[in-house]
Amino acid sequence: MDMAYKVTQLLLLALVTTAGSTQPRNVWARTGLLNVCMDAKHHKAHPGPEDNLYGQCSPWRKNACCTANTSQYNTSRLYNFNWEHCGRMEPACKHHFIRDTCLYESSPNLGPDPVNQSWRKERILNVPLCKEDCERWWEDCRTSYTCKSNWQKGWNWTSGINECPAGALCHTFESYFPTPAALCEGLWSHSYKVSDYSRGSGRCIQMWFDSAQGNPNEEVARFYAAAMKAEAPSRGILGP
Repeated sequence: MDMAYKVTQLLLLALVTTAGSTQPRNVWARTGLLNVCMDAKHHKAHPGPEDNLYGQCSPWRKNACCTANTSQYNTSRLYNFNWEHCGRMEPACKHHFIRDTCLYESSPNLGPDPVNQSWRKERILNVPLCKEDCERWWEDCRTSYTCKSNWQKGWNWTSGINECPAGALCHTFESYFPTPAALCEGLWSHSYKVSDYSRGSGRCIQMWFDSAQGNPNEEVARFYAAAMKAEAPSRGILGP
């Protein structure tokens, strides 16, 4: 993997713009950006211990951006967003969406990319997701149903909950997402980028992990931060 691609990957982890500005922060501020919470509806201002995190959010209990109350809430309705807009979702498929939500709500290692949205203030962008996590997500969801290939936008929100837009037909996930990459990269408008690396490599973000072994995503954030710190000055990527 060349350095240019690493730099692109790091844009999700460490390059944060202030609201209304496109100027990246100085490289010397990078350390703080490796342990930061997004400015979003359910996020805390700063990460910290949450001993009572529930279920799939529990791996982040030592250092989380969400509260125990958020982790115990019906994660599919945190933003009035209904995963089952085309009928019942298979439990194994839903399992991955819960993990996806917990990663977004809990992780302090994803460096936000601020955007204007009606249901999320800030989002993640091009997170290098470990290839096994993506492949398993696709495999477990291929027989569930949806009506859209991009869940980030284009819904009918007139009822207060997302519904299929006029003319959108319900088909299997596999119809809308023919490959694992199509699902993981297209579902949330490139929130994820499928990595060539595997879980445990220290080069890709794991959607879930055994907290007893520590948080492997911290090593990933440090790796890309160090790579960008070394490369950015010569490429003129960062401002003064």
